[in-house]
Amino acid sequence: MAAKFGTSGLRGLVGELTDGTASTHARAFARHLVSNAMAAPGSPIFIGRDMRASSPEIALQCAAAVSAEGLVPVDCGVVPTPALALHAMGHGAAALMITGSHIPDDRNGVKFYRPDGEIDKTDEAAISALAPEFAGQTLAEAAPMKNEQDAVLNAFVARYHGFVAGDGLAGLRIGLYEHSSAASEALARILSEAGATVVRLGHSEKFIPVDTEAVSDETRTLTADWVKSETLDGLVSADGDGDRPLVVDETGTVLRGDALGLIVARYLGADAVVTPVTSNSGIESHCDAQVERTRVGSPFVIAGMNAALEAGRNLVIGFEANGGVLTGNEIVSGAARLAPLPTRDSVLPILCALAASRRAGLSLSADVAGLALPVAASDRIENFPTAQSQQLVARLSGDTAACSDFFATLGAVRHIDRTDGLRVTLEDGRIVHLRPSGNAPEMRVYSEAATEPEAHALIAATMALVKHNTAGQSG
Repeated sequence: MAAKFGTSGLRGLVGELTDGTASTHARAFARHLVSNAMAAPGSPIFIGRDMRASSPEIALQCAAAVSAEGLVPVDCGVVPTPALALHAMGHGAAALMITGSHIPDDRNGVKFYRPDGEIDKTDEAAISALAPEFAGQTLAEAAPMKNEQDAVLNAFVARYHGFVAGDGLAGLRIGLYEHSSAASEALARILSEAGATVVRLGHSEKFIPVDTEAVSDETRTLTADWVKSETLDGLVSADGDGDRPLVVDETGTVLRGDALGLIVARYLGADAVVTPVTSNSGIESHCDAQVERTRVGSPFVIAGMNAALEAGRNLVIGFEANGGVLTGNEIVSGAARLAPLPTRDSVLPILCALAASRRAGLSLSADVAGLALPVAASDRIENFPTAQSQQLVARLSGDTAACSDFFATLGAVRHIDRTDGLRVTLEDGRIVHLRPSGNAPEMRVYSEAATEPEAHALIAATMALVKHNTAGQSG
């Protein structure tokens, strides 16, 4: 079983999941729930999926697996991950989301939700320990499942009704890049109900992997062209399972995910913000909230949010550099009263970005420029063996001299942060960060510099160093 837990759920090549690995982990999850009194035999478990070609098969295998442990699978069809989580939590039930998020179609995954939200690292360890017990066992096909797709989507759309006060988003012309995102229908309805004129673009029945953290040049060009040709005030989208937003301003510029997270915190008046070390270094100085930095991955952000709640914070927001926002408290905005949703959501940052610029009387680009954040960029080296990226980061993290030599052509190293991967601050204040992806064979590269060209140049130079220093090595 080569598939494994990453930063967000179980991930692997399709064949590594359909070979029984997904179903054994689903069964282990069901056993874990029942054994720890988080679910009783006969309880429902809601199963959603994205639009990948392999997702229906994996969903059926997982349904059979949880049925074998006495739970009743409920088919929720193609729905956004946050919508599935909201529906399940509202029913006090567990859920499985079959998705590989933003990674290519030849890969997939499973996200696990307890009745109170995402599983944590302790749950992951328990599931991993139980899974081998079920390997090789033949499962009976699950009974026909009740379908609740409409109920899931309707509840999610209703969640945001009246969120933007006053005239809402009336007068705004917003493009929606649908591609193959599970969130497209919900986004179209939510934005239309808020008063925006929604221009639906680029729908695809074939899965398209859109990474909102390392946005491809192709996606940037495509969306910028639409903004111009359709005379848009902005364009929005989401990744495959709809938990990471993409927002493009009226100039065709893609907005950073961590800038979106900061906008949410400021717009809602958060007094605690939890975000990974990869988010912009200017977050602390640009909001009034107490900011805690974590490792990358929603389980770590959620743990930080729980700590803030236990410390008595009144409005706790979590977000990642990919733009997905998590909420720890009930939120009141306009006529909406949002229940806590401690899992990544793409809709809240999209609405807050549009509402904040509307409230300020500014365009999206002007409102974001007013944040005055350091310029940050991110990219990735694809098809880079995980073991190779981990070995490189471990070597540079453990040997200060080797680290200094590695980055010598970029400048002298002033500070090293080993919270998650290797984050280096150079003497001139520029930042570069290497982090092996937890979801795919990729090396993530982040940077900060005085200007956007400098930030992208730093990324390119770092990626060249990585490739040069690992050339000829095997994974």
